[in-house]
Amino acid sequence: MGNPKAFLEIHRQEAGYRPIHDRIHDFGEVEQTLSTRERKLQASRCMDCGVPFCHWACPLGNKAPEWNDALYKGDWELAYRLLSSTNPFPEFTGRICPALCEKACVLNRFNHEPTTNREDEASIIEAAFREGYIQPHTDIVRNGKKVAVIGAGPAGLAAANDLNLMGYQVTVFEKNEAAGGLLRYGIPNFKLNKTIINRRIALLEAEGIEFKYGAAIDLVELVKLEGLAKDFDAIVISTGTPTARDLKAPGRELKGVHFALELLSQQNRVLAGMEFSKDERITAKGKDVLVIGGGDTGSDCIGTAHRQGCKSVTQIEIMPKPVEGPEDPQNPWPNWPRTLKTTSSHEEGCTRRWNINTLEFLGENGKLTGVKVQEIDWKPNPEGGRPIMVEKGKPEIIKAELVLLAMGFLKPEHPQYADNVFVCGDAANGASLVVRAMASGKQTAAKVHAYLKK
Repeated sequence: MGNPKAFLEIHRQEAGYRPIHDRIHDFGEVEQTLSTRERKLQASRCMDCGVPFCHWACPLGNKAPEWNDALYKGDWELAYRLLSSTNPFPEFTGRICPALCEKACVLNRFNHEPTTNREDEASIIEAAFREGYIQPHTDIVRNGKKVAVIGAGPAGLAAANDLNLMGYQVTVFEKNEAAGGLLRYGIPNFKLNKTIINRRIALLEAEGIEFKYGAAIDLVELVKLEGLAKDFDAIVISTGTPTARDLKAPGRELKGVHFALELLSQQNRVLAGMEFSKDERITAKGKDVLVIGGGDTGSDCIGTAHRQGCKSVTQIEIMPKPVEGPEDPQNPWPNWPRTLKTTSSHEEGCTRRWNINTLEFLGENGKLTGVKVQEIDWKPNPEGGRPIMVEKGKPEIIKAELVLLAMGFLKPEHPQYADNVFVCGDAANGASLVVRAMASGKQTAAKVHAYLKK
């Protein structure tokens, strides 16, 4: 431990965001960075606790005390080696992970000023790329066996990376035109610039992983032991959760009602240079926008709508408003607190409402004009289980020319595959965090290795 008194003498300092008046006019990353001196001071706050709950909370088991200490002492290369020993892609988690480790940090329990692990992580990996600590592995000894990975999202990439380093010849099949999954087609550029993904994919290719794009694989063939099942020794399915939860209210067919990912993926493709016709283009420009769903995807829609030039944004959520403040009585430390989250997109301007049920989409001449909603309440179920929804207020109409459905994704169902087929990430567990998908990918790679060693 570098400075045993730092957590007492130095307060938590976040890098913060670019000014709102500046950032809403472009899709550049909103988060700023601290100076090297400030970053070292933040790393010095890590106490090397007797029981480091950050290890327990992180799905990857990141060794935050170890690499924070190396960072504080200025040994950036050692910090990178320690970080990359558990985390294959810190440049992703360092930007978009909700930092479960920070909520479990002892300092969060002590004074609600946990160590800035996520930002420290991002600084370490960027220094590693900048200083040339990261070079392709060219000494991989091949074992003669081939593995196919279906889906190039974070779980598939993590599995492919580990299997490749173990000596397997890995081919990744991706239905889209580029790798990344929701990292590329779901998360806006203002949170994760896509050059960051391209940089990592180029490294994986240099290490021998083959990527095949525009390759939609029929999973039924795997059940019948056809196609890929005959050409590879093992197959990893990491296709995510492709089916968004829909809202079957009257008027759903009106023009102007879209799934959130329709907007987000199209906008990211536009920024990548793809062109869409006027009829195909989904835009919030000059419109009143309603986002249905209170999670991170809904927040991403808010930020995107502002950058497209919307007139206003309202976000509604059917569940009650989360508790405000740093502590959640229902989930005490070191568990993840389900408290009210205000993102950079919310700060840019948004009316937020909870306990709102959507009744009907309204329109004229086939185009959306508004949404009929009603305030509701939740009462305990006398038989136990899910609370009962009851009407509370009178129906009202929210003006909207664009509605974005951001209510989560349905967990996929899979048939019984052969023994050499493995499912990982969201495809196996349902929609979750990028860090959990990566952890699942690494665990699945270990299972494939154990199976093929028999």
